Amino acid sequence: MTSEPQPAAPDEATSPAPTDGAQAPGPAPRAPRRGLDRTGPFELGDKVQLADAKNRLHTITLKPGGEFHSHRGVLRHEQLIGAEDGTVVEDNHGTRYQALRPLYADYMLSMPRGAAIIYPKDSAQILMWGDIFPGARVLEAGVGSGGLTTALLRAVGPEGSVHSIERREDFAEVARENVGTFFGTPEGELPPTWQLSIGDFQDVAPTLGTAAVDRVVLDMLAPWECVDAAADVLVSGGVYLAYVATVTQLSRTAEALRDHGEFTEPYAWETFVRPWHLEGLAVRPEHRMNAHTGFLLTARRTAHGQEALRRVTRPAPGSRDEEELNHPDNDGFGGSDSEWTSQDVGERGVAPRKLKRALRDIRQGRDR
Repeated sequence: MTSEPQPAAPDEATSPAPTDGAQAPGPAPRAPRRGLDRTGPFELGDKVQLADAKNRLHTITLKPGGEFHSHRGVLRHEQLIGAEDGTVVEDNHGTRYQALRPLYADYMLSMPRGAAIIYPKDSAQILMWGDIFPGARVLEAGVGSGGLTTALLRAVGPEGSVHSIERREDFAEVARENVGTFFGTPEGELPPTWQLSIGDFQDVAPTLGTAAVDRVVLDMLAPWECVDAAADVLVSGGVYLAYVATVTQLSRTAEALRDHGEFTEPYAWETFVRPWHLEGLAVRPEHRMNAHTGFLLTARRTAHGQEALRRVTRPAPGSRDEEELNHPDNDGFGGSDSEWTSQDVGERGVAPRKLKRALRDIRQGRDR
């Protein structure tokens, strides 16, 4: 069992002034910031996921003198500090909780967010088919709330690197907080293997040099606009991977890769995850499932200057009909030169107050 660290002294600058000659209590001491990527007994600053008998989940951060309050009773944090991961504890009214350190999937689905996240089922596919290996140099664009960035940083390990590009500073701020909370980095600092740039992919990627990264992972509105820049920065044999929401984005990106000439034939797919109910003889699919969230598309970079070998196919009747391709209703299919906005694919904007709320929840969550 680990010894309990002594609480930090209150900050005199933020302590309320004493009244009537009495010493007023200062603010509750903050817990140290600890990452989730570890095992062992619970310590101050750890996030702990409490599950009751009905599997209702509550996530708390252990701190000196902390308490978890529910309508059933009060659980003191000191009951968990030093306890083994997976222990069962009781509150003051006898309600029992299973205490576990949250997994990556738990954190990703529950973390405060501004932009939409890439769900665990798609993150797993990206790591597998994007071939994100330990030591890889990954260039990511569209960091959003930092969910996929966290997965990439774990996969590349201490010898690799992830360079994320985000156009919006407010999204980047939420990502910094979420990624920092997961890895337990000091406030205001980034993990040593992560670099975050604000700007457009087409502007930032060329500054990295030719053949500077092993993998390019794009989660953005128009990944076809980044094909040329991605081709320059990728090593020969590197992987280009795009995550898109609609079939028109998928088609337009595939045609851009073909038109470039130095990428292998694009491969695209989507995934569905159907959980199962398991209880005695009642073994059946759950009533709800994780269905379509987005499409994934990959292609390999050929040797620089080497034209890709074209796959011989028999096109479906009408698939290359010029009149159909140029019809306004088919804009985006088979390639297009028109400019798109987020409204064209039904993407809703993120209100500034939602981003402020996400940042507040992340920062307050460290002390709950």
